[in-house]
Amino acid sequence: MKQFLLILLLVSFSVPVTAQFLSEKENLQEYEGFFNFHYNEEKDEIYLEVDKLETEFLYVHALTSGLGSNDIGLDRGQLGNEAVVKFQKAGNKLLLVQPNQKYRAETENELEKRSVEQAFAKSVIYGFEIKEEKDSVYVIDFTPFLMEDAHDVAVRLKKGNYGTYKLDKSKSALSLERTKAFPENVEFEALLTFEGEPKGRTVQSVAPNAKNLSVIQHHSFLKLPDDNYEKRIFDPRSGSISISYLDYSTPVYEPIEKKFAIRHRLKKKNPEAEISEAEESIIYYLDPGTPEPVKSALLEGARWWDQAFEEIGYKNAFQVKMLPDDADPLDARYNMIQWVHRSTRGWSYGASVVDPRTGEIIKGHVSLGSLRIRQDFMIAQALLNKPFAESDKNHEKMMEMAVARIRQLSAHEVGHTIGFAHNFAASVNDNASVMDYPHPQYRWENDEISIDNAYDTGIGEWDKVTVKYSYADIPKNTSEREFLNSVLEEAQEKGLQFISDADARAQGGAHINAHLWDNGQNATEELEEILKIREKGIENFSEDNIRTNEAYSVLEDVFVPLYFLHRYQVEAAVKIIGGLDYNYAVKGGKDKLWESADLKMQDNALSSILKTLDAEVITIPKEKLELFPPRAFGYNRSQESFKSNSGVAFDALGAPVTAANLSLSLLLHPERMVRLVQQKALDKKQIGPEEVLEKLISETIKKSHRDEYLNEVQQAINYQVLLQLIKLAENESATTKVKALANVQIDDLKDWLRNKDAALHQQMFREIENYRENPSEYKSKMNVPKIPDGSPIGSFRCERMDF
Repeated sequence: MKQFLLILLLVSFSVPVTAQFLSEKENLQEYEGFFNFHYNEEKDEIYLEVDKLETEFLYVHALTSGLGSNDIGLDRGQLGNEAVVKFQKAGNKLLLVQPNQKYRAETENELEKRSVEQAFAKSVIYGFEIKEEKDSVYVIDFTPFLMEDAHDVAVRLKKGNYGTYKLDKSKSALSLERTKAFPENVEFEALLTFEGEPKGRTVQSVAPNAKNLSVIQHHSFLKLPDDNYEKRIFDPRSGSISISYLDYSTPVYEPIEKKFAIRHRLKKKNPEAEISEAEESIIYYLDPGTPEPVKSALLEGARWWDQAFEEIGYKNAFQVKMLPDDADPLDARYNMIQWVHRSTRGWSYGASVVDPRTGEIIKGHVSLGSLRIRQDFMIAQALLNKPFAESDKNHEKMMEMAVARIRQLSAHEVGHTIGFAHNFAASVNDNASVMDYPHPQYRWENDEISIDNAYDTGIGEWDKVTVKYSYADIPKNTSEREFLNSVLEEAQEKGLQFISDADARAQGGAHINAHLWDNGQNATEELEEILKIREKGIENFSEDNIRTNEAYSVLEDVFVPLYFLHRYQVEAAVKIIGGLDYNYAVKGGKDKLWESADLKMQDNALSSILKTLDAEVITIPKEKLELFPPRAFGYNRSQESFKSNSGVAFDALGAPVTAANLSLSLLLHPERMVRLVQQKALDKKQIGPEEVLEKLISETIKKSHRDEYLNEVQQAINYQVLLQLIKLAENESATTKVKALANVQIDDLKDWLRNKDAALHQQMFREIENYRENPSEYKSKMNVPKIPDGSPIGSFRCERMDF
């Protein structure tokens, strides 16, 4: 009898106890789709049915709700990284595995494929206990996966020094509002609460309780596209964003790295027709929470792209519509333009979900900061002459300019999501691309500053080139490479140039035509023009640049973008000094490789930059200081205000020093100095670092003004010149020659200052002595007020390449 009971017990334990897992649950809410799943309200759990082992699909996570801080950078609608994944069975577990897409063997030889797979690591994202198995369908508890911090919220808070937080699962729960199932995708959401201690005031400024931060995280499982997508060759001249991977099945005599442009799938209904509708149009949807007049502007700007698709023979191939009321912005079936709110003015950016295998864009997602339009409004408000003199409702012209910028911003960010990089050389070609960062174009007309045509109103010539390269059908009897080369050669013949991010940056960038927020064919000439407009704007500036009953502290903040109006054109002009003109050239192409900017161009640029270090140019006129009393109660300074070394009072010396220090930091950038050394060595007639440093000192430290106020400003600037010279001499990135030349100038200055009686000259002499006595331990606080935030739109985060 005991033996029988033992056998019965063993048999009982050999039957899976999980066979009745789902049937034992009551009142399950059923979801049928790409993966079927069930929601258990009693336990707040989701059970996923896995019927596709070893079948790859796409996994994407995102934030449905964010923290609302531009500094922290966790926004509503922010996409995370996509990943090709698959479920694999391992004993009583299902593993969610991410294969390695960076290293492949694209061959029919399975053993060759396996050799590459085994050579490089894969990643197991999660392991699930099998709760039930029936007819090769496995049931798992999916809830713990949804409760993970997939978007690295806590990591990003800690990395940004905003505080230390950890996920508190007792305060987290599944969110069903947008948890849905469709035939080719399933969507899940969870409310995650992070508990911790904030650091600084950033988190406190946006959270009702800074110790508990709750966001909603979104997860998508998507069916991968079919194999009918055609990859397109990437070319560095094309302006396309690319994917890349190593293909180890490549013959030894061919490059192992493969690069392809990312793009949406697009095919004509009638391939034989010159103009045809698409089999499936590219449709973008606008966030219905967007208010007017922004809504209309965003729709119109995004639709500009259809002009470029029409030119390659597609009718209505690119469309923009309002998102249906019952649709989810993070649903992978919808390309989105989303209106994002933050506590402070922040960046806008375009991201894409891309099939890592091919480069096909699955979903484009644009995030537009809602406060950006207010910055353009304020710029216009500062420039116009007495806009509120007659009526506080006289805002029509300012709104026109602000809305025009939003229109262009929509086109710009959508451009990233359809596969295009920045083109910062477009401004020298009559603003040939919406993928540039355009500074508002102002003109001096009839003794007034005109803002009527501040921004363009349509797609650019370069944008048509990029669309043609990435999306045009390859003609019959023409190779892909032959056709694409012809597209780029046609652009080159029109004088169009493509130069992107790193080459355009003020810090380290070297290209003389590629700049952010610049205008005109010649950066120096445009700097001279913008300085004149700035001067006239300051001359006209008055209390009538704000509304009745507004605090004068508001007037001070309105003055900020006007005072620093020249800052981005300074960045453009200074890059000419030691600058280069070059292309992303390829063998067989017709583009020139590179050449230095000519001597006259560099001399002119240096002269203009030195004007921005002249007190007569950058000092705030005495009569305008009357407009800026100490800050009013309740109107504290923000990151977009003038900073002050004089407490609550307006710092009349701080603003010029801040502006001058920007010019100095760019002019004396160690990489610029190295390029000057090199160009002088190659061509003795060229400008070198000696000439730059000598002219800088002559036009600043050795310069004075009769007017006491101007002279005080000049002396404050001159002190910064010395400190920046010392900084250059000690900069680890500077070469030995650059350091040597900087030290020669410092020693010469010491001799010149030795017998000077002025208090500042004596302090500068002591500063050099302190530095010489112990250079390794020398520290001198620059004491320069930080320049206020100011970029009209966008940033380096703007495009997909940094995701």
